[in-house]
Amino acid sequence: MTGILVVNHFLNSSKFNELHTHLITCAKNRNIDLSLKTNLELATQDAQADFVLFWDKDINLAKRLEKNGLPVFNSSRSIALCDDKASTYIELDGIVPQPRTLVAPKCFFKSDMSEFVENAINILGLPLVFKECFGSFGEQVYLCRSFDEIISHISEKPFILQEFISDSAGRDVRLEIVGSKCVSAAARENKNDFRSNVTNGGTMHAYTPSEEEIATAVRACEKLGLTFGGVDILQNGMVCEVNSNAHIMNIMNSTGVDIAPLIFNEIMEKIR
Repeated sequence: MTGILVVNHFLNSSKFNELHTHLITCAKNRNIDLSLKTNLELATQDAQADFVLFWDKDINLAKRLEKNGLPVFNSSRSIALCDDKASTYIELDGIVPQPRTLVAPKCFFKSDMSEFVENAINILGLPLVFKECFGSFGEQVYLCRSFDEIISHISEKPFILQEFISDSAGRDVRLEIVGSKCVSAAARENKNDFRSNVTNGGTMHAYTPSEEEIATAVRACEKLGLTFGGVDILQNGMVCEVNSNAHIMNIMNSTGVDIAPLIFNEIMEKIR
């Protein structure tokens, strides 16, 4: 069996290279010839394989590969829904519990959002969480305590404003779901930041999720169409974010569970 691992050409660091090497090694152990291709390479090349493991967010490339008949995991639709925090919230609204969230109106350049921000403060209260719709590792996410602080983060980029769950400040749990099953979970904590991300200085340790947390994470992944995904759940059981291609090395190092072989097993089941 042959596969293509699609990665981003412009994210070339030891952290990402370690992950890519691990995925290729795990594939080889399952008799899968997994070749690495960057989105820059595939922008001008055709691709042939039994499947594509798409560890990137280049949605247009994923769509093109799908249109050429290649099974892509996760699908372009699922990656797009997870990559855009506004889309994630809307897709999961009424499906799983989430913090109250307001999606900023679309604008085509930096605009006066004063009225929206004032209304949001009246609805959500202060402090609240400002999130640019596109970003990873907790970047472009800010805890804002005033009108002026919110305004200072606004650019032409789309964003959401979200209720701050103070009881979960710096704490959440990450559940890894593969094939509608919870295969690993970790508790994350950052004592110096309201964001729990390990990249921002947080720590992780193995965690036994409740049945309710598992059910919530599975529902979220199924609604988003994910073959595999990482679901971040706050202390009150609300879904914070869903990741279509979470950095699985962190959770493997903290729990001892290697998710990569489970992903390949699920992909092989789906394409047989």
